Amino acid sequence: MGSFLKITVTFLLSAASCFSHAQATRPVLSDPKVLPVLFQQYAAEYRALCYQAFNVATLRLESIKRKGLPLAIITDIDETILDNSYYEAQRIKEGKEFTPQSWKEWTSKSSATLVPGAGEFLKKAKTKGVTIFYISNRDTSEIKSTLINLKNFGLPNADTDHLLFLTDGSSKEKRRQQVMKNYDVIILIGDNLNDFTNLFEKKNIVDRKQEVDNALADWGNKFIILPNSIYGEWENALYNYDRNLTNEQKNALLLQRLIGY
Repeated sequence: MGSFLKITVTFLLSAASCFSHAQATRPVLSDPKVLPVLFQQYAAEYRALCYQAFNVATLRLESIKRKGLPLAIITDIDETILDNSYYEAQRIKEGKEFTPQSWKEWTSKSSATLVPGAGEFLKKAKTKGVTIFYISNRDTSEIKSTLINLKNFGLPNADTDHLLFLTDGSSKEKRRQQVMKNYDVIILIGDNLNDFTNLFEKKNIVDRKQEVDNALADWGNKFIILPNSIYGEWENALYNYDRNLTNEQKNALLLQRLIGY
């Protein structure tokens, strides 16, 4: 091997070693989503909260009597029925941000797992004659892969008639009303306030809290909410729904939001 070739090989091996070391020692805690993702993937407390939500939903289900219209449940999908923390974890590992393309690459795998307690609850509801509608802001191009994912777990009403995906805007209100024309919707399930009513949409932090207080009697009754500390409207509200902020601006705003003593 010539001297030049030896030097080149040595340099490449050294660079590869430095890159590998940098990857291993990259300060992951600098990414604000690291702990939320680990909470969802590892915390027994997260599982307990999910079981608690679906146990309450089951109690509500068993107390309802049909009065006229057929009964239905409206549920969100992501972080309500399907756990997508793997996508978020991969983004962190690669040091990349969310993009619609990478999200669709993930959903095309149909590999999301069930949120604890979700499958058992939906199947029980079906045995009681309740129809399940899945209202999601996934794109309509993701219907096929989503159906595969839902069917892998034998979830009820996993068909195109019961999946209402994003078409003409992110608000789910029109799609909820579409279901409510023909069904008595007894329970709505979600991880985001916007999964329940449009009264929560585009509200600032103070108003969101007030609307939650106004709906006090509905929580654990008609509204069943799942924990999601990774993403959601709560995060958008922190940034005043400004999607053009730089990371430096976001950091400054988050520090400003912190309430100390």
